[in-house]
Amino acid sequence: MIYMDAASTAPPRQEVLDLVTPLLTSNFGNPASLHELGHQAKRANDWARTQVAASLGVTEPEIYFTSGGTEADNTAIIGAALAAARGKVVVTSSIEHPAVLEACAYLVDFHGFEHRMIPVDATGMVRLDEAAALIDEQVAVVSVMAVNNEVGTIQPIAEIAQLARSAGALMHTDAVQAAGWLDLAQLASQVDALSLSGHKIGALKGSGVLYFSKDHALVPLLHGGGQQGGMRSGTENPAAAVGIARALQVCAEQRLAGTGDGYGEYLIERISKGLNSKEEGLVQLTGHRAQRVGGIVSFVFPRTAGETVLIELERRGVLCSSGSACSAGSTDPSAVLTAMGYEAQLAHTAVRLSFTRGIKENEISQVASAVVATVKALVGN
Repeated sequence: MIYMDAASTAPPRQEVLDLVTPLLTSNFGNPASLHELGHQAKRANDWARTQVAASLGVTEPEIYFTSGGTEADNTAIIGAALAAARGKVVVTSSIEHPAVLEACAYLVDFHGFEHRMIPVDATGMVRLDEAAALIDEQVAVVSVMAVNNEVGTIQPIAEIAQLARSAGALMHTDAVQAAGWLDLAQLASQVDALSLSGHKIGALKGSGVLYFSKDHALVPLLHGGGQQGGMRSGTENPAAAVGIARALQVCAEQRLAGTGDGYGEYLIERISKGLNSKEEGLVQLTGHRAQRVGGIVSFVFPRTAGETVLIELERRGVLCSSGSACSAGSTDPSAVLTAMGYEAQLAHTAVRLSFTRGIKENEISQVASAVVATVKALVGN
């Protein structure tokens, strides 16, 4: 089987497992304990914080370890909005992850906030002119994801952040899908808060990071023992922290080496030419053609049913998805694609191929061949 669903969860890296196994077995102490096992755990936790801060180019007190991207998003948006001494308005794009959209819905339902959404164009790119009109002095928080989790479009975060800062609002970005492909230090320098998820980059499930600038106030969502400066109470998890720190290091090493840079483009070309050369209109790429990460390639197949394509691809040894895995049990068409202007029937045919930089070149070639053969067989060509 060839795994092409890394945007849902990536396989754990061996480099991560080598570091975290002792922390899950022999060095299992609580970092707050005063005995030697506690000291060992604290040293591991401190090392992880230092490494993550270095990866993002920020200071160690600005790093908070969380249970994942969802908690990081919620903490940044709700915590910053409740702490803001200004208007009760939050602004997001219309294609954010549910962790962002539902956090905003909570602020609306329970704290009287207004939620404004920036529309996107047919490529999934936010409309900057609309953003400028929506971000004013009443806005407390602006949150726009760095990379869309379904179509891979890279958003103009620097430009949106400038609009937010000019209005006096905090700028947050969900960088969960950016972590394996973009320069996170550059991205962090453009925003006030940034969220990461460990299991998307080969660390452990249940691990995440929130970078939150010391220049802004934050109301904690969790209350208890006062860990992490009182901003994220709860017994700290050194294994999770060390895992995400090491995964970020490996991601940076692979990015600088250019590992896997051309794989996404190869998939796009092979699948598009292999199908449209036979009959025009069998496949359409979703997302921006140029401003996209290499690890997410999404298509719609107008003459097929997406679920059928997925089943047939699995039969041929390729595991992939129709889009986000975070809307459990939903049979609705992709909210991202419908926001981009796709009709519901066409959105239902979406297939997302997502992978890490560590995938093998021959596997990418096999996937391209499998997709072309599958769709041709389904449409009778």
